[in-house]
Parts: sequence; C-alpha cells; structure tokens
Amino acid sequence: MVKTKKLEVQTRGNCDIVDITEQVNGAVAEAGIGNGTVTVFNVGSTAGITTTEYEPGLVNHDIAAAFEKIAPATDQYEHEQTWHDDNGHSHVRATFLGPSLSVPVVDGRLTLGTWQQIILVDFDTRPRTRTVICQIIGE
Repeated sequence: MVKTKKLEVQTRGNCDIVDITEQVNGAVAEAGIGNGTVTVFNVGSTAGITTTEYEPGLVNHDIAAAFEKIAPATDQYEHEQTWHDDNGHSHVRATFLGPSLSVPVVDGRLTLGTWQQIILVDFDTRPRTRTVICQIIGE
C-alpha cells in the first residue's frame, strides 16, 4: 500500500527550524500501516529535512552557526548574480542538508530515538509556507 499526505508548514526563513515530528506521526497514523517506511520530502530548493534533538541550544544557535560556516550569508554567489536575488547561500545550505528523509515504521510507529525529532530547516531569506510530502509505503 502507498499513501501520500501533503503537509503545509509555516516558516520564518533565515535558518528557521520547525519540528514536524507530530505532523509526520499523524500522516503515518492516517495511512494505517503497521510496518513500512515514510519518506518525508521538502518541495523546493531552499529548505531541507533531517533529524536532531529539538532543544534550544541546537535549534536557536548551533545548527545556524554551523551552516553559517559552511555557506556564509555574506559571501558572493553566482546564483545571486544570475537571478538578482539574495538567497544563494540558502540554495547551497539546502543542497548540503538534502530535501528528504526516510524513517522506518514498525508496529505503526516511527522508529525515532528518545531525543530524535524530524525537522524542516528553512534557509530562505523570508517567511514561507513550505510543502512537505509524506509518502508512506507498507502493509
């Protein structure tokens, strides 16, 4: 069985980190599968999906600081020269993070660690409504 659920996620941009674990849990529960996988996919090229411990030090500082070292917002990007915008670093950061994550579903539950949450990281330079596709495959 394959079920697909679209989530809408409001973000503030600028490395905003949103815990979407409960929404993904809801999509899995709604699909009614016992065992399988869920793929969580961000539609767009300036945000990504991963897991982390959703705690203030990481969410409010550490993750953004690490990405600032990888692709500084103040660097010059050819993307910005081409499109005359300000989000070249957003695209580079999202490329490194990646747009999707697969999580096993066992006995109808996501197999996440005690301190592990699914997060969307929005690197763009403005607030957005992000579309996240959850595709659940299983029995």
